Amino acid sequence: MQAIDGILFEPVGCLAEFPAAPFNELAARLSGRRKSASKSGSRSYWHLLNVMETAGEAADAGAIEALEMEAVAGASVYEDVLPALAELKTMGVKLCIASSLSSIAVARFLEISGAGEFFSAVWSRNNSGGIKAAPLRCAMTPQSIFLTDTAEGLKAARSAGVNCVLMMNDPDEARRLAMRDPAGGIVSLHELPDFIRLVAAENARPAGR
Repeated sequence: MQAIDGILFEPVGCLAEFPAAPFNELAARLSGRRKSASKSGSRSYWHLLNVMETAGEAADAGAIEALEMEAVAGASVYEDVLPALAELKTMGVKLCIASSLSSIAVARFLEISGAGEFFSAVWSRNNSGGIKAAPLRCAMTPQSIFLTDTAEGLKAARSAGVNCVLMMNDPDEARRLAMRDPAGGIVSLHELPDFIRLVAAENARPAGR
């Protein structure tokens, strides 16, 4: 892997634990089907994005934003987020939000989390013109990585052509996802600065050594 100069964050699952219920409710409304729903906020969110792709123009933007704001209000920011972002910023790493949430939902999340000051760019589905891979394509550089904790996130990263690092929030899920060959994995954002230093050291090592 090349030395890393930028990190792309999807708030859902990477910066905070989001409640599953608003995403599940919205997916049911858009699809017209109610079925057994995941209790994982991340998996429910990425399932919703798949439903939104299918719904297309039929999607009610107002209803989507209202339930997204409900999810943001119920999100629990991980305790390691602010210290890790502060350290990464001192390292000169460009930090970007690349989210399929609406602009208003992302802005509210950054406000209540206190993390807004650390990000040099914010891409949502509104200013990127799409979901899943679209915000990643807008935010990525040849040396950036994307954090995700779901299989659908890994698919989006591959579609966008960005290296992906696995957030191992769920040990059982992480073992399954590790089989999909992410570029690396971390169990806490506290590990991310050291991961970046390790990649830089590997790139600095003379060939053949």
